[in-house]
Amino acid sequence: MHVQWFPGHMAKTRRLIQEQLKLVDVVIEIVDARIPQSSRNPLIDEIVANKPRLIILNKEDLSDENITQSWLQYFNKLNQYKALKFNATILKTNILNALKEAVLTLTAEKREKRALKGIKSQVARSMVVGIPNVGKSTFINNIVGKKAAKTGNKPGVTRGKQWIRLDHDIELLDTPGILWPKFEDPEVGFRLAVTGAVNDDIFNIEEGALKLIRFLAVQYPLLLCNRYKLNNDDLQNEPIGIMEKMAYNRGCILSGKRIDYAKIAYIIINEFRNGHIGRISLEKP
Repeated sequence: MHVQWFPGHMAKTRRLIQEQLKLVDVVIEIVDARIPQSSRNPLIDEIVANKPRLIILNKEDLSDENITQSWLQYFNKLNQYKALKFNATILKTNILNALKEAVLTLTAEKREKRALKGIKSQVARSMVVGIPNVGKSTFINNIVGKKAAKTGNKPGVTRGKQWIRLDHDIELLDTPGILWPKFEDPEVGFRLAVTGAVNDDIFNIEEGALKLIRFLAVQYPLLLCNRYKLNNDDLQNEPIGIMEKMAYNRGCILSGKRIDYAKIAYIIINEFRNGHIGRISLEKP
């Protein structure tokens, strides 16, 4: 799947991040726990360079628990990185304590140097970055405990910079989501599209649903069968055949017993995104 999307406001976001980076002690990068690598913008690595990084695996309640644990171990082994998992139902005190501990650990050396220079203020300033619709604003609202940043279920809701005081130790800078100009790997484009990181208007939902069916039939056959009343024989068919059986089972039929491919494709994509099929990860470390 070839998906390209780089609106003008994303170029502006890149400049905003570059301008504010000198004020920041640690970067908090929000990724989608279902696609932790594909939802990491390589431009962020280029812009942020050697800043300490805390990676938040958001929407972890939608991802495969075992695979998410593997991703946490993977990121925590990297230098200058720490990783935490998060979803909007986690108790505020739990994630706040874990976040503070991680940020203060990552900034310990810098704060020690400030103290030796006689600088009393030890506030750790953190920049929150990530691709569109990955849940940055929801994450901030959860840990701050109020509607501190705008939220929405469409890419590109956050458009301007917002400094937010978390407590006396930490300040957060929310930034708009930023994608990169070209997805070199079509698999990355597929993963971003089916998880909702790019606007549905710019990718073929039916093609995406077929590719998702192919993946689920191999990696999560039981979840697929349970959700759509399929059996093992059904899964031996090509994805289009599986989709047609799913359409019949869901009543996605037009006049003349024709398959409503658009409707069943929308159902599959939507139910995957909402976790109705089950906890699924699209990539492993």
